[in-house]
Amino acid sequence: MACPYFFPVSPRTDGAGPLHAMLPLGDTWTGVCRALPGQTWQPDEGIVRSLCNLGYARGTCSQFPCDDGPDAVRFTISHDDGATLRIYYVLERDHHPFSHGPMEYSLARGAFAGPPLGEIIGRQAHAYVESYLRRKVEAFGR
Repeated sequence: MACPYFFPVSPRTDGAGPLHAMLPLGDTWTGVCRALPGQTWQPDEGIVRSLCNLGYARGTCSQFPCDDGPDAVRFTISHDDGATLRIYYVLERDHHPFSHGPMEYSLARGAFAGPPLGEIIGRQAHAYVESYLRRKVEAFGR
């Protein structure tokens, strides 16, 4: 589960591999924190790896808001027919569903159908798709 305030920028090439496929965004990602409205914070590498990429930073990260919002985000591919990816997302709070639902990604358009869940979650979902498609090409050559 990634932190709901983590805005992934690029995958870490040194972190690719089968074990990283189990990470919340399908790889380790570099990125920035957008926990404080109107501000972007660049956490150090240790925080990015242990909190931003893995979520549940409430009470540990100095930037995490003291509110009743979610603690983590997770995604899964529920269907891949070669033209469309169906993705299911879950925002969690205290390891319980906070909100959840389906998303649909058009491979031809390279975009999600319908409005995203906001800029940060939308970018995380896109990062998850990028990781999935990279692994698919590496595994199957397509």
